[in-house]
Amino acid sequence: MFAMCTATDTYDIALAAEGLDIVDAFYDGDGYDPNADKKLNYANSFAFQNFGLVYHPQVIEFSTIEAYPNNERPVREDNDYFNLFQFSAKWDPIPTMLTQNHETTIHGFMGQTTSYKKSLIKPEVTILGENRSLNEARYIHGTFLKGFWTFYGGHDPEDYQHFVNEEPTDLNLHPNSAGYRLILNNVLFPAAKKKKQKT
Repeated sequence: MFAMCTATDTYDIALAAEGLDIVDAFYDGDGYDPNADKKLNYANSFAFQNFGLVYHPQVIEFSTIEAYPNNERPVREDNDYFNLFQFSAKWDPIPTMLTQNHETTIHGFMGQTTSYKKSLIKPEVTILGENRSLNEARYIHGTFLKGFWTFYGGHDPEDYQHFVNEEPTDLNLHPNSAGYRLILNNVLFPAAKKKKQKT
């Protein structure tokens, strides 16, 4: 599974909140469970743990997972970058494929969910890309049963702050986009065959 922007944190929230009412009357006609935070089952979530929920319907956040709520990140478009980790193809073939790129420093971009607090990421999750100076993860990966998942913060790698009702990005104008290359990696890597290792 590959997800970006709010599809990342809201998926984990939904898994952790299975069986709980976590939405206010604005959405479903009745109030949320005031003790829902204490009842969240983080064992069900893929990537995140120990997060709290944001219940107010007019706040554009769903939880405390976002590193900088309301996109109040202390960087500007011209100095917003994150770095990809380098992995060994011999020992970490999937992370190696997911971070394969012609650049190791990727220009950042925003979304309703832009980045993740590293303190809330489960210890078994692999951080593929981060902005270390902001202590935020941007690109993370893990396994679930016999499958894999990857979460990529932000909305559009070639539109720094994509707004609702804007024209879609013309990908023909960005044939060498390092940010889109990471998306393409996630589309293509399941087709790769893993060689059986000698034991």
